[in-house]
Amino acid sequence: MGNIACCACVDTGTVGAIERCGKFSRLAEPGINFLNPLCCEEVAVMMSKRVQQLDVAVETKTRDNVFVTLVVSVQYQVVPESLYDAFYRLTDYSSQIRSYVFDVVRATVPKIILDDVFVTKEEIANDVRDQLSKVMGTFGFEILQALVTDIDPAPRVKDAMNEINAAQRLRQAAFERAEGDKVTRVKAAEAEAEARYLQGLGISRQRQAILNGMKDSVADFSGDLEGVSNKEIMELLLLTQYFDMVKDVGAASKGSTLFMTHSPSAVNKVAAELRGVLTGGIGGGSAGKKPAGQQMQR
Repeated sequence: MGNIACCACVDTGTVGAIERCGKFSRLAEPGINFLNPLCCEEVAVMMSKRVQQLDVAVETKTRDNVFVTLVVSVQYQVVPESLYDAFYRLTDYSSQIRSYVFDVVRATVPKIILDDVFVTKEEIANDVRDQLSKVMGTFGFEILQALVTDIDPAPRVKDAMNEINAAQRLRQAAFERAEGDKVTRVKAAEAEAEARYLQGLGISRQRQAILNGMKDSVADFSGDLEGVSNKEIMELLLLTQYFDMVKDVGAASKGSTLFMTHSPSAVNKVAAELRGVLTGGIGGGSAGKKPAGQQMQR
C-alpha cells in the first residue's frame, strides 16, 4: 500500500483508517477499498475488531510483606461507534491498559494478606475491570472481562505454605486416629462390663436353681424317708456335691495326683467340717476351718 496504490483490501474483522494528505478521511471497511492516489490517500493504520486479550504480569507485595506475582488477563474490544477515538486518541492502547492494571493491582493487593489473595482474586479482577471500563471507554475500547489467571508467590513461600498445610493434615489425622482408638477402648470396656453383668446374672440364676433343687430334694427325702431330719438330708446332699466337685477337679486339673485324707474316719471328718462351715457361715463358729479335701495339688 502506498500513495501510488489505487485500492486496498481489508480483511474480515479488521477496519482501517484512510487518510488524505495526513488527515483522517474515512474508514476502510473489510473488502476492497479504492484510493485516490492523486489526493495522496492511503490506509494509515489498521485495527482488529475482534475480541483481544492482553496478559499483564504484576509483581507486588501483600500486607504481610510477601512478594507475589499476579497475572491479569484483560479481554477487550474496539467499540464500532468510537473507531476514530480508538485510532487517534491513544498512541499505544496496550501500554495504557497495562499501566492501569499495574495501578489497580498495586493499590489493592498490599491491603490483603497472602492467604486472602487467593480467596479474593475475583474481587481484584472486578476492581481492574471497573477501573479500566471507566478509563478505556472514553478512548473507544470496551473492557469485556478481567481475570486473575495466576497467583505465584516466591518458591520458598510456596514450600512453607505446603509444609503448613501438611502439618495441619497430619495433626487432623492424629486426632482422628486418637478418636478412633478412644471409641474402640470405650466400646471394649462397655462390652466387658456387659459380659461381666451377664456372667454374674447367670451365676446368680445358677445358684438360685441349685438352692431350689436342694430344697426340692430335701422335701422329697423327707417324704420318702421316715426318721431322718432335714439337717441330716442337707448334710448328705452337701457331702455328695463335695465329692462331685473333687471328681471334677481331678478330671479337669492339669496335675496327675490328688491328695486326700485316706483314714477310715475321713468321710465323717469331711461331713463334720462341711457341717461346721455351713453353720459357721451363719453363726461364725467354724468359719476359719477348711474341708479336708482342700489339701490337694492343683
